[in-house]
Amino acid sequence: MGITKLKTWDFNKSTLESIKNDTYFDYPVVYFLNNNTTVYIGETVAFKNRMKAHLNNIERKKLEKMTLIIHEQFHRSATYNIETKLINYFLGDDRYKLQNKSQTAQSVTHNYHNKEFYDKEIFNDIWKELLKRKMVNNPAHVIENRDIFKLSPFKELTMTQLELKSKILEECEKHINDKETFVFMVKGEAGVGKSVVLSSVFNSIQELAADKNSTLHNTKNYLLVNHSEMLKTYKNIAANVKFLKKNNFDKPTSFINKQKKAAEKADIVLVDEAHLLLSRADAFNGFNENNQLEEIIRHSKVVIVVYDEKQVLKLKSYWDKNRLKKIVSGYQREEPYVLREQFRMNAGDDVIEWIDNFVDKRIGKLPKDELYDFQIFDSAKEMHDAIVEKNKQHGLSRVVSTFDYEHKKDGEQYYIREDSLEIPWNSTDTKNTWAEERETIKEAGSIYTIQGFDLNYVGVILGPSVTYDEQNDCLKIITEKYSDTEAFRGKDGIEDVERAKEQIILNSINVLMKRGIKGLYVYASDEGLRERLLRL
Repeated sequence: MGITKLKTWDFNKSTLESIKNDTYFDYPVVYFLNNNTTVYIGETVAFKNRMKAHLNNIERKKLEKMTLIIHEQFHRSATYNIETKLINYFLGDDRYKLQNKSQTAQSVTHNYHNKEFYDKEIFNDIWKELLKRKMVNNPAHVIENRDIFKLSPFKELTMTQLELKSKILEECEKHINDKETFVFMVKGEAGVGKSVVLSSVFNSIQELAADKNSTLHNTKNYLLVNHSEMLKTYKNIAANVKFLKKNNFDKPTSFINKQKKAAEKADIVLVDEAHLLLSRADAFNGFNENNQLEEIIRHSKVVIVVYDEKQVLKLKSYWDKNRLKKIVSGYQREEPYVLREQFRMNAGDDVIEWIDNFVDKRIGKLPKDELYDFQIFDSAKEMHDAIVEKNKQHGLSRVVSTFDYEHKKDGEQYYIREDSLEIPWNSTDTKNTWAEERETIKEAGSIYTIQGFDLNYVGVILGPSVTYDEQNDCLKIITEKYSDTEAFRGKDGIEDVERAKEQIILNSINVLMKRGIKGLYVYASDEGLRERLLRL
């Protein structure tokens, strides 16, 4: 099938003039320009002309080397595909700052003849060669497990994701000068790729803010997320992407307080994981108003809200349909946009349906899925051992647990103890997200460390609050046994508090069980439930 060749020259006028005419001069090629700190990646069918144009560009001129990637079987679909992949892998490699802008509208995941060959074989050849030449730092499989790679704003989107992105950009341009605040809601369950779309949208908005010809020129925009681990990922991405700055990303409370002080409205504000917003005052978090969503709307011109009511984890951020409707009804022109495709889990509908039923307290028979490793364990220790094995093979495999074991933020070590397993709760004070730290294979993660993130294999410990009701053959939640005292603070304004508490525990099970790309392992602490699950 021909071989992939990489050629590197100095990037300047005289080199360009000295390169003799060759077959690849009017042939599809992929190339990148770089110096020690920065890279620009592209594809072209007119190599020399494109390089001359780059030499006239102020930004590109600072780059010192040009590398050409040539293959006699290249065609435009293949070079386009490889260019996009290189951009994402260079970002995930975390060595260079990228000069690239996001791809145009045609950048949608599509199939083409023999795609697998280019997408896997040729791309792997290229990356291995770059490693050998010490032009990049990390092997592909390491990059693929990183959050900054998974949330890259340059990811190819599917048709539905792209449709949503175009719609959001259109609404922003249309309503940026309205007198009234405009709110656009996006709803989607765990694993449908909400954050990937937001990352891509926000990058495009920031590019338009820098473009003199855009209606969004000079706008001040923010992406807010109430989740410290997620905020780290966004800031790590911003460090390597040309149009993003770390201070474009913030937590809701700090954003609201800054806007109040500045007494001006932000232009476009995207809210990721909006189900974590506070729905009442919370002195502990320095938030003194009634409701964070209300405050964000008050301090912004256009608000894009991304949420999933099935991921609400605390009474003080208790959202349901009616509560949301009440706040946004005056500002919203249409029904929420719903994202449905499941991207995270390589599982068929049966597995996802089983989890959905389980979270509705119904226990169905265990689905068989060739592509998804779904197992019930009799021993927590054996489950942890199995996860350690999977972590050696695939990386990014962790044990997580419902919040049924004491865990305080006082610097002390707290443990989960189940049969012969004794495992500490997660530690979270590093630059990287919890699951990316190698040592954390020896810990158990909570919903707060793992919400919004992928694992390859997840082992879920269902603690003492999750039990079995034999009479009705269903789950029985005992809210008194749930140790997350923080979750049950702030009951005012909630009609049926007991039901809300139960829902929070069920939501947390939903969040934990939908983390695994390749597999889900489950161990139940309650003997009755354990036996019932093992009988499946």
